[in-house]
Amino acid sequence: MDDAKINAIVEAVIQQLIAAGGISNSNPEAKINPETQPEGRTHSSSIDRAETQPVNIDLPDPNEDAYRYQPGVTNPKDPAALPELIKSTSARIGVGRAGPRYRTASLLLFQGDHAITQDALYRDIDPKLLGEFGLFSVQTKITGGKEQFLLRPDLGRQLSDEAKKMIAERCVKNPNIQLVVGDGLSAAAIEANLRQIFPVMVQGFQSAGLSFGTPFYIKYCRVGVMNDVGEAVKPDVVILLIGERPGLGRAESMSAYMGYKPQSGYNDADRDVICNIYEKGGTNPLEAGAFIVQVAQKMRQHQASGVKLKLAAK
Repeated sequence: MDDAKINAIVEAVIQQLIAAGGISNSNPEAKINPETQPEGRTHSSSIDRAETQPVNIDLPDPNEDAYRYQPGVTNPKDPAALPELIKSTSARIGVGRAGPRYRTASLLLFQGDHAITQDALYRDIDPKLLGEFGLFSVQTKITGGKEQFLLRPDLGRQLSDEAKKMIAERCVKNPNIQLVVGDGLSAAAIEANLRQIFPVMVQGFQSAGLSFGTPFYIKYCRVGVMNDVGEAVKPDVVILLIGERPGLGRAESMSAYMGYKPQSGYNDADRDVICNIYEKGGTNPLEAGAFIVQVAQKMRQHQASGVKLKLAAK
């Protein structure tokens, strides 16, 4: 197919888009002249048009509330109730359809939310944030990056030998409280909540007269690493702030796992957790920090955590 035929096809497509309102064209009378194209340039009629007149193909950001919660159902039975119903849940309802398929706006929003999830999983926590709180960094036995971290959760539950050595050198031993921060499955969750929850916890433990160990950060962290931390530092209570598994468009949810004198062999039944810590929909970080202090005091009082704490506190 020669250039003239290709240009004719592209021209026809552009004219159809303009007629359908898909793009704007300030000069619909402009034509493509293949003879004016630079030497060696082909399939460029749309580029030439953009050089002679503005063409706008941008769509509004589907992540904005005005578009995220906009009903996509044509002629709903109750037009007033549908928007409120959509706002009441994070489920994707009332999005409508185009034949058997998603509408373009719904698909773009889904892809955007999925990108948020992928970003939370694969990027690292900003080192500046760790520096703000004086957190030194150690690592689990993961050596193959994020891919191995996702495929080998067992390695994420064990501190590396180098990490154990650094903790032994830098951490205060036998404190009442040992705070640890881990990336988990969402770096965004730590970045969204640490600045608020950390000072509340420190102040709360100081007011309660409890000694606070040397906090640090664990990269490629899984919850079970608490056992290694307990054996290395020997605290009364280990508190692990960790990013939760992100959902579509939701990456800032953090959990606080807590255990009384955790050691090898302890499992989820021996731990307590305060989950869904985030602003605007979850447990507010400030409230969560105060609650963590209360739970830690209760653990020390009953010398137990998890199921044993629930039985002891009856």
